[in-house]
Amino acid sequence: MQSNLQATIIISTFNKPEWLKLVLFSFDIQTTKKFEIIVADDGSDEKTKAVIDQFSEHSDLKVIHVWQEDDGFQKTKILNKAMLASNTDYLIFTDGDCIARKDFVQTHLDLRKLKYALSGGYFKLTDDVSKKINTQVISDQKCYEKDWLIAEGQPATFKMNKLTKSKIKSKFLNVITPTKATFDGMNVSCWKSDILAVNGFDERMKYGGEDREVGERMMNNGIRFLQIRYSAICVHLHHDRPYENEDTTRLNKQIRKATKREKRTYTKHGIQKM
Repeated sequence: MQSNLQATIIISTFNKPEWLKLVLFSFDIQTTKKFEIIVADDGSDEKTKAVIDQFSEHSDLKVIHVWQEDDGFQKTKILNKAMLASNTDYLIFTDGDCIARKDFVQTHLDLRKLKYALSGGYFKLTDDVSKKINTQVISDQKCYEKDWLIAEGQPATFKMNKLTKSKIKSKFLNVITPTKATFDGMNVSCWKSDILAVNGFDERMKYGGEDREVGERMMNNGIRFLQIRYSAICVHLHHDRPYENEDTTRLNKQIRKATKREKRTYTKHGIQKM
């Protein structure tokens, strides 16, 4: 392990190179550089590789591209492969459509605790505002400013409190929010040993709840989830959800039910195959 690295950022992606470019840029301007990036690529074409190569040339950050062939939605498999490729003992998971505020990594590092996972959230941008995000907007951190968002057409709602810069306010909102702290793949962090102990993601699972299920096994195994949705901030670019279908939703629900009912702490369908 490189001594100066404190975390691995695992970014899942599939054929969204223009978005990935923006997400990688948001990590290049973080207030700390003590992390590596692994792009967990579920079968993208050469355009994504070109974005990663170009970014690597100009960034001081270590970037690893973990790729598998396109065989439908296989995010759980690529995330398991990405974890095994990581070189640190702390993992921060996010998606290739979530742009991190510049204090995102430092916040996860500052708040990490043994036997805990950190559960962040995201602020959803409308389609119109998403199209206005570019490297200059990210560099100026405009996409985390309420006034800029409203001026660009984002509806003003209570959820804009997710963009607060006040540590006192974010701490208070984290405590009072009715939203449960769970494993949400777009903004969550944990010790690598804690997720390996439950054998990683269940590779039978397709789109919908596959991240929650690994968190439920971790909870059954004694890991507590801490709410940081108002502290670790990222904005989510708008997109449709083409992977949703009834069969996979039904299977995923069955697996999660069994995990809860039997208090499972391990899957036979994860990193180690039984």
